[in-house]
Amino acid sequence: MHTRVVALRRYPVKSMGGEPLHVAELDRRGLVGDRGYAVVDEDGRFASGKTTRRFRRRDAVFEFAAHTVEDEVWVLRRDRAWRIGDPALDATLSEALEATVTVAAEDSVPHHDAGPVSIVGTASLEWCREHLGVDADPRRLRANVVVATSIPFVEESWVGRDLTVGGVRLSVVAPIERCRTIDLDQDGMGFETPWLAALGRTRSAQLGVYADVETPGRVAVGDELVLPHGH
Repeated sequence: MHTRVVALRRYPVKSMGGEPLHVAELDRRGLVGDRGYAVVDEDGRFASGKTTRRFRRRDAVFEFAAHTVEDEVWVLRRDRAWRIGDPALDATLSEALEATVTVAAEDSVPHHDAGPVSIVGTASLEWCREHLGVDADPRRLRANVVVATSIPFVEESWVGRDLTVGGVRLSVVAPIERCRTIDLDQDGMGFETPWLAALGRTRSAQLGVYADVETPGRVAVGDELVLPHGH
């Protein structure tokens, strides 16, 4: 199997819009700088598109985006920008989310459900466009790595296997079960055709895979993704 990375995307603040990358460094935690911060309420729960033990649904957080400028993370909303650590940012977020929140480093608690790197294939996205009538923009999936594939959902066959891409070795650990986040207005896209219900009917809401980083290193757009011989 031969396929290549066609897009990389990092999300410096969990649940906010992200930034495209041409090259990414990966460590055990995933893409360096990915979900390095989160919006945290007084109960220690992260602002998200869903409510679970660790997350609390606060859709207004998706109105914001985060970009890295010379190793500093800035948060943007419309025509305003704040550096992480600016008290005005916490005040603006608290007003928008109607709760007392702060932007805090997310070092101690894992940001992911099953693996720190999310991967989706282009053939899977195209299948969704053709069969479900959705735009299937990978930003709606908040995917870190988009790879060129010719067979829809082939990435699910990689679960339980290791693969190499660039200087990184990944272990694919689980398919991703999608949640209502894929139907939210986010990352500068505006609202598009609902995706989750149709994906639930046809695919048990699964799209893409999670991977752990076994060997840290660098990945770039255009790098070949290689499975062990025989797979």
